[in-house]
Amino acid sequence: MRKIKGFTLIELLVVIAIIALLMSILMPALARVRKQARSVACLTQIKQWGLYYSMYTDDNNGSSMEGVGGRANSSDINNRWVKALGPYYQWDTKLTCCPNATKEWFTESGESLGRKGTFLASTTAWGYYQWQGWVKPMKGSYGINGFINNPRPGFAQHNLPENHWRKPSVRGAANIPLFLAGQRYNFWPEDNNAPPTVEGKAWDSLWESHMGWTCLNRHNGFISCVFLDFSARRVGLKELWTFKWNRSFDINGYWTVAGGVQPSEWPLWMRSFKDY
Repeated sequence: MRKIKGFTLIELLVVIAIIALLMSILMPALARVRKQARSVACLTQIKQWGLYYSMYTDDNNGSSMEGVGGRANSSDINNRWVKALGPYYQWDTKLTCCPNATKEWFTESGESLGRKGTFLASTTAWGYYQWQGWVKPMKGSYGINGFINNPRPGFAQHNLPENHWRKPSVRGAANIPLFLAGQRYNFWPEDNNAPPTVEGKAWDSLWESHMGWTCLNRHNGFISCVFLDFSARRVGLKELWTFKWNRSFDINGYWTVAGGVQPSEWPLWMRSFKDY
């Protein structure tokens, strides 16, 4: 009689066990690779927003958009960036969202998705919103530095002092944030803003710490940022306090190494991040 060759049950179980062991080793590595790929994609995408803004200023005598209420003698007072740049990005919500933050706060019908006030807020997009002049409800997870506006002279936008960067052609543009991570489509950080007490703390009031609206753990202690000189790079969350957000912003303020902040003063979720 001819003997039939093949795997025994024990041999098959050993092979399966080896495959399972290899998968358990490789899966975390694959997850890290996916996160790194999203981080690179985010940086590439936010560079594009610098290009959109540059195109807009080129088409508008070198000036920024006026923001809300900033237009004079016009019933169309809302010229936030979402609307102003619409013709350039074609109202594509894929471009307004970081690859790591595509799930929105609310559905298109206005129903809450229950992410507000949880750690998920770091990877949640704002929206859906629709303001005057927007062609459709929009979501996104990038925001603009609210001080990069060109409102009509004498208009106190959101009751804030006149500290705007009205044009990109200013000294020190490489240290002025333009677009970066955001829980809202715009924000106005001040040097005395405290960091969020918990990761992904939701914004509840228009006048609470605006720095918290962009201090989001999107990429393992970093976020992507494009600056007013149109350069783009990853920036550390603690580094946010060292940028020149507005004309009177103190880049050596309290929440910097130069300002004397102590490591123990940072919220627990931020203490392991690099100091600046």
